[in-house]
Amino acid sequence: MTTQMKKDIHLTGKDLMQMVQLRPEDIGKYAIVPGPKERLDGFLKNIENPIKNFSFMEYTMYTGDYAGTKITSINGGRFSADTAITTEILCSAEAQTMIRIGSCGALSEDIKIGDLIVVDSALRGDGVTPYYVDDPSFQPDSDKALTDALFESANASGYKVHRGCTWSTDAILRETREHVGKAINQGAIAVDMVTSVFLTLCQLHKIPATAILAVSDHIISGEMGFMDTNYYMAEHAMIGITLDLVKRLEGQTSASKQ
Repeated sequence: MTTQMKKDIHLTGKDLMQMVQLRPEDIGKYAIVPGPKERLDGFLKNIENPIKNFSFMEYTMYTGDYAGTKITSINGGRFSADTAITTEILCSAEAQTMIRIGSCGALSEDIKIGDLIVVDSALRGDGVTPYYVDDPSFQPDSDKALTDALFESANASGYKVHRGCTWSTDAILRETREHVGKAINQGAIAVDMVTSVFLTLCQLHKIPATAILAVSDHIISGEMGFMDTNYYMAEHAMIGITLDLVKRLEGQTSASKQ
């Protein structure tokens, strides 16, 4: 006997949004997605009057003010699956601009622990995006104007900044010569577990998005920098860079109205 679902899809982003009682008017003009809770905590120290939008499972969302601009931030996700969940919620809540703050492994010898990478595009090595886009040639891209502005803010920070493509994969323990070599041949300069999902969903929802990553380890040399001071400092710097980006964008908006 065949059993048919009563709905086309069990849960949608809007279902999740309603589940956590989130409305479009509750979120800011910019949505910052910093991943781990520790990064979210660091971000909140720079925001005035943060109000908790919701706390659900391991995710918490806050909205507050920065230099007169309303900003929302959520600690998700760290992997492709939970990235899809939190990004779906933000997209369904009609976020206007989305910025990912993450970490990555370097795939180029000239990239060092503690450097920063501004992401132009991503290779889909994750297991989530094929459920959204079945065309294997589809490539998630960052919004160019937004990424140009992010690159300017990052360069002004004094950190070494690279710009290019990241490869996103769920299989962190299968970053073998074969798979890594293939990603490098396709133009990747870094590897993470998130960016392809984040950019794909934003692209499908037509929401401008970009990402900045701090280098935590080196796939080519085998160097591990997860406890390295340079990596911690770069993580902290990304918060200031992202807030500077908001200032730049708001300044451009004000100038265009004059």
